[in-house]
Amino acid sequence: MQPNWIKLLRDEDFNGYLSLPPAGKGPGLVLIQEIWGVNAHIRAVADSYAQAGFVVLCPDVFFRLSPMLDLNYDEPGTQKAFECNSKLDVAQAVKDLCVAVDVLKNRPEVTDKVGIIGYCLGGKLAYLTAAASDVNAAVCYYGGGISNYLDQAQNLTQPVIFHHGEHDDHIPQSDVAKIKSAFAEHDNATFYDYSDAGHGFNCWGRPGMYHQPSAALAQGRSLAFLAKQLCF
Repeated sequence: MQPNWIKLLRDEDFNGYLSLPPAGKGPGLVLIQEIWGVNAHIRAVADSYAQAGFVVLCPDVFFRLSPMLDLNYDEPGTQKAFECNSKLDVAQAVKDLCVAVDVLKNRPEVTDKVGIIGYCLGGKLAYLTAAASDVNAAVCYYGGGISNYLDQAQNLTQPVIFHHGEHDDHIPQSDVAKIKSAFAEHDNATFYDYSDAGHGFNCWGRPGMYHQPSAALAQGRSLAFLAKQLCF
């Protein structure tokens, strides 16, 4: 793999972490961070998808607030993360992510289709960016706040999968039910619920939240889905 940072906007301090697959080319995947920035965990997740053959780009979502944010999951890092999240202009972030999608699509390493995947804040932004762009597929991991944007469900016509932990203390099951209801008459959405998992179950950087069996199952499902939608 060949990871490095690239500039996404010529006149703005907007960068992204790019991880190339061993073959040097493949389908594209925009991977959207949690509130802790494009930190070591998110870069490792990106590298794992690059190892699976995808050209992965992680845009710096908070660049307008605190460029190149790279926080730990400790108390100071979490305090800064929530501060940035509270100040984030979601509509502007979606516009920035649409730029990132276009940049990735035009990279010479990207052979064909482009998908999007996100975690926590990134799950919500993956949902909204898929609704606002022409990505070919979307994966949303426990996207907090999606239930506040259900008017966008009609605009998300690509295949999409949602991962939710049944013990998520940030996303109540009533909100998950609302999301499912919004897609009830559409055949493009698949929902996976994890009975033993809570919020952030994919993040091994947070031992109190990480749930390995659910994380492994969800990643396998995500990889199978992305292979079907982007590689064939």
